[in-house]
Amino acid sequence: MHTSRSLTLARLPSGVPVRTTVHAYGDGKLVDGEDGAELDAPNGSPVVYAQAAQHGREVNGAAVLRRLHDRLVGEASRGPTAADLDGTLVTVPVADPLTFDRVSYTTPESLDSRQPNMNRCWPGDAEGSLHERMAARLWSLASEADAVVDLHTGSPAMATHTVFMRGDDACRGLAEAFGTDLLLAEAAGDDAETEWSERGFAGKFRVAATREGIPTVTPELAHSREVVPEAVEAGVSGMVGALRHEGLLDGEPEPWDGIVARNHLGRVTAADSGLFVPESGLAVGDRVAEGDRVGEVFDPTTFETLQTARADRDGIAYSVARESTVTAGSTLVGVAERIDEE
Repeated sequence: MHTSRSLTLARLPSGVPVRTTVHAYGDGKLVDGEDGAELDAPNGSPVVYAQAAQHGREVNGAAVLRRLHDRLVGEASRGPTAADLDGTLVTVPVADPLTFDRVSYTTPESLDSRQPNMNRCWPGDAEGSLHERMAARLWSLASEADAVVDLHTGSPAMATHTVFMRGDDACRGLAEAFGTDLLLAEAAGDDAETEWSERGFAGKFRVAATREGIPTVTPELAHSREVVPEAVEAGVSGMVGALRHEGLLDGEPEPWDGIVARNHLGRVTAADSGLFVPESGLAVGDRVAEGDRVGEVFDPTTFETLQTARADRDGIAYSVARESTVTAGSTLVGVAERIDEE
């Protein structure tokens, strides 16, 4: 079974509603509610919730959900169909229409000066700012799930990876089932308080859902603003693995044998503004050792070398800046510290 409904997330000052579309596949169905879609699913039947384009320029996730839709209900469907689902899959291809229409990461200040980044205000507030209201409306669906996949995309200079909450076995299992070669473990508990405070991580969708006991992962697929076929295939394969892991599809996820590293720790930053040239041959996913040269920053007017950039720790280069013009403090290379045993 497949049902879909329009869902009103918020309203603009003119009264124009901010709407998105929600889909449900399998045992459950979407029914009309006060603001649109509400989920009606059998008691005890597992529910997986997946959303994309929470940041509007990150479009590969929406393409993943479209391709998955075609496989589940398309006339020329290959592989599993909606009838094969033992449970309910709920998807929201465009979680944030405000940023999607502007091909942006955040909203203009005129729309939401308090929470311009939707991924900093979960689980939302039904009486708050526009993004807080939108998050609260989607939370009413997501909070009913037994597992959540929050599809994002990185930059052309970032390795495809899946982020999960460190120390949470259910999140780790879901991340392995999704199947990217690199998993990034995000700090949790006491270890996370400083980082969350500095970066506003406490309001992330993944963090809010995990705190409610819902295993949640964030795959980062390819890069923004462009539908990349390889990223779409990786995302569809990952969603099938997640559905198998949660028991909605028969079979087991493909065995995982990749690398786990700590998320958002090592950042080689620009000591001054100029042009950055990465070390020849340095690619995302490469192993680096503390002190390894990763590039240089030079003054384009005097040709003077301003900085010889070096890795700040042993680990995996999961991002390498490819836009050469950098300002002081910009991240040149992100280094994720490998975790051999989790």
